[in-house]
Amino acid sequence: MVKTTPLLGPVVDQLGTDIVSGNMAEGTRFRLEDIEKRFGISRTVAREAMRTLEHLGMISSGRRVGLRVLPRSSWAVYDPAIISWRLAHDKTRPEQAARLNELRLGVEPVAAQLAARNATPQQRRELLRLAGRLAELETTPSPRVGDELETDLQFHTIILEASGNEMFAALAPTLLAMLKGKSVFGSRKRDPIRGTAQLHMELAQEINAGEAEAAERTSRAILDRTRS
Repeated sequence: MVKTTPLLGPVVDQLGTDIVSGNMAEGTRFRLEDIEKRFGISRTVAREAMRTLEHLGMISSGRRVGLRVLPRSSWAVYDPAIISWRLAHDKTRPEQAARLNELRLGVEPVAAQLAARNATPQQRRELLRLAGRLAELETTPSPRVGDELETDLQFHTIILEASGNEMFAALAPTLLAMLKGKSVFGSRKRDPIRGTAQLHMELAQEINAGEAEAAERTSRAILDRTRS
């Protein structure tokens, strides 16, 4: 009979949550042995978990000092794992959502303006299709949980990609983590578009027509409506 070891993921998730919530405060020191004992895992799994958190800038290690929790200024705050941990915890969710909102406001309207100029014909058609689907879902919610969210995520991802700015496109997982977090942890699980279907259609039409300035304004209006 093969003996199985606990999955690495749950250990990293719990420790990451402990750090972002402050349960393991900045400066906290601990050892690999502490992690092994707490989770009942092998040295190998404990070491791999620490490597993951070290890669995220959440802890540091040293021969004489052991393991130490680092300040938030050291964290890889764009990493989806850290964002999801912060959105999942009651204590850190409001601040994380606010930060993501601010980031989206700074990026997405500009991306929409660029998409109106740079999107391919295929991307323009797909935005119109997705906007039409969002309009359908607003009047007739899908029986499949998550359909609205998935469609909205695809719509905004295409805009970031269609901007032609690879740095905007690379930010897609970070910016869209907020939409996913709202669906999972927010109060509108089945309605992530929150009455913005018509604005999404207008935005898709403006991008399709190459109306850059109008697309920027409409993108900002969608974000303003979502925040309110």
